[in-house]
Amino acid sequence: MKKQIVLLSILLAGTFTAGKAQVMAARQQWITIKSANLKCWECKEKLLMYLKTENAANMQNGMVDYRFNLLAGEIRILFHPDRVSADEIRTAINNAGFDADTTKAEPDAYKTLPPICKRAEDGGGPQKGKPCHIPPMQ
Repeated sequence: MKKQIVLLSILLAGTFTAGKAQVMAARQQWITIKSANLKCWECKEKLLMYLKTENAANMQNGMVDYRFNLLAGEIRILFHPDRVSADEIRTAINNAGFDADTTKAEPDAYKTLPPICKRAEDGGGPQKGKPCHIPPMQ
């Protein structure tokens, strides 16, 4: 009888550990994505508005938090990997008109961006003597 109780305890402990591993796999993760045309506050606002709409409509609210580093042209996104993948996030950024790591923006969406949000080779981004990473005073 004691052997059966010990065996049952070991089985239950193993089941609990496996369940705990599944919960840990679903933890939120951060991803950092570089974008050549994410350098100003106007670009940030446009991308953020698009991502929030896309998050609610098609990503099961998988993106939780957004952090921008406009000087480096980066966005950090906290997301639930069981709801949305990193590739889906990059695709959403591309669909908003912005480059995401090695993938280029969707051409039609890119055309709709304000001139300052274009890539540097297309004349966009910060202009000499005019920093654009700080919103204008109102």
